[in-house]
Amino acid sequence: MRCIVRGGIPLRGTIKLPGDKSLSHRAILFAALAEGRSEIENVLLAGVTKPMLEALTAFGIQWRLNGQHLTIEGEGLAGWKDPTKVIDCGNSATTMRLLAGAMAATNVSGVLDGSVGLRRRPMARIVQPLQKMGVNIQSTEGCAPLMLQSTALPLRGMEHHLSVASAQVKTCLILASLVADCPSLITEPGPSRDHTERMLGSMGAEIKASIIEKDSKKLYQTQVMPLRGELSPLQMHLPGDISSAAFFVVGALIAPASQVWIETVGLNPTRTGLLDTLAEMEGSLLIEEMESQGGEPCGCLDIRSSNLRATTVAGERVVRMIDEFPVFGVAAAYAQGETLVADAQELRYKESDRISMLCQELRKLGVEAIETEDGFCILGRGKVHGGVVESHGDHRLAMAMVIAGLGSKEEVIVEGAEVIDESLPEFIPLLRSLGAEITCEN
Repeated sequence: MRCIVRGGIPLRGTIKLPGDKSLSHRAILFAALAEGRSEIENVLLAGVTKPMLEALTAFGIQWRLNGQHLTIEGEGLAGWKDPTKVIDCGNSATTMRLLAGAMAATNVSGVLDGSVGLRRRPMARIVQPLQKMGVNIQSTEGCAPLMLQSTALPLRGMEHHLSVASAQVKTCLILASLVADCPSLITEPGPSRDHTERMLGSMGAEIKASIIEKDSKKLYQTQVMPLRGELSPLQMHLPGDISSAAFFVVGALIAPASQVWIETVGLNPTRTGLLDTLAEMEGSLLIEEMESQGGEPCGCLDIRSSNLRATTVAGERVVRMIDEFPVFGVAAAYAQGETLVADAQELRYKESDRISMLCQELRKLGVEAIETEDGFCILGRGKVHGGVVESHGDHRLAMAMVIAGLGSKEEVIVEGAEVIDESLPEFIPLLRSLGAEITCEN
C-alpha cells in the first residue's frame, strides 16, 4: 500500500489512542501467569500484540475479547501446558523475549519463532543469561527460532549485568527470577522503562529498583525476590500509548496553524524522553497530569504549531525515547540548526536499521542527514521537499514518513505503508479526523 500525503494543512481536534503497546503486551502475559480472572480495558489490538494473545491459547490459557475489553483466565505459574506446535511471534521481538521468560518461569517446553525480520533480531542477550540460571534454552546462532525444554526448578538466582539497557531483556530475566532459589539482581547502564516492575509489583511480586554509582557512572539495579505465592489477577484500564502519541505530537508541531488535544496517554518517566526533548526545542507542548492507572502516571497533551530549534540527544535520554527516533528525526528536519544524536547504536537492531534507513529516507526528501556509528546528524532548515519514500517493513519509519509529509508544500508518497497496521491500525483514520489529507492506494 502507498500513502499520498498532501501537506501544509492544519491539524485540529481531539483524539484518543488505543492502549499502550508495552503495557498491552505485559498485561496480556502477566494476567496469564496470575491465578484467576483478569479484566483489562483499552487493550491494543494490532499486529504486534495479536501473536501474544494467540500464544496464550497454545499454552492452554482461556481468554475472551469484547471490543477492547479483554478477559483472561489465568492458570498460575504451574498451570501452563506445553504447546503442540511452534509459537509464531510474528514480527514482535517483545513477544518472543517476554514469552521466553514466561516459559522459563512456567517450566514448559516449546519453540518460539517468527518472521524473517524477527529472525534477524539478537536473542543471545536473553539466551545466555537464562542458560546461566539453569534454563534449557537454545538459539539458532544467537537468533530465533528459540527452543526451550522443561528442567528442574528452582532456577538459579544470580546477578545479571546488561551491556545495553533493555526493558525487554530485563523483563525476560525478571520473569525467570520469580522461580529462582534466591534473589536476583539485574544491573543496567541506563534507565530502561519500568512497566514490568510496576505491574508485577501491583500483582504481589517483590521487585525493588535502585540507583548506584560506580566509577563515576550511574548504574540502575533491579532486585527480584522469588515469589512466595501466586500472582494476583489484574484489573486495569490501559492509558494511550505515548510512543503512538509521539507521531501526532510531532505532526501538530510541524503542520501550520495546528492545535491538537490528545486524551489520557501514559506519562511513565522512563518513556517521556521525546516530550522533554521537544520542549527543549521550543515546542509548544502542555501536559495536564491525571491520577495514575494501575501504577502508571497518565495525562492529556495540548500541542500547537511551533518553530523548533535544533538540539543534542545522548546518554540516558536515548533510552527514554528509544522508540521515538524515527519521528524525532522528522522533527529535527523541520527544526532550525544541526541536531545531533549519539549513544543510540541500539537503533540498528530494531525492525530495521533505524539509523541507516531514517537517514536514507530523509535524504529523499531533501534533508541533509548524516549517519554515524551510534546515531546521526540532521541539518534542519525548517522544511522538507516532496518525494517518494519507503517503509523498509518498519511500522515506525512508515508512520514517521507520513508525518514528514504533513508540513511539506509538496506531496510525500510513502510506499509499503501497510506495515503501519503492525502497531496502530487507527493511524491514518485518526490523522484524517484531525484534517489531514491522505490518500491510500493498494
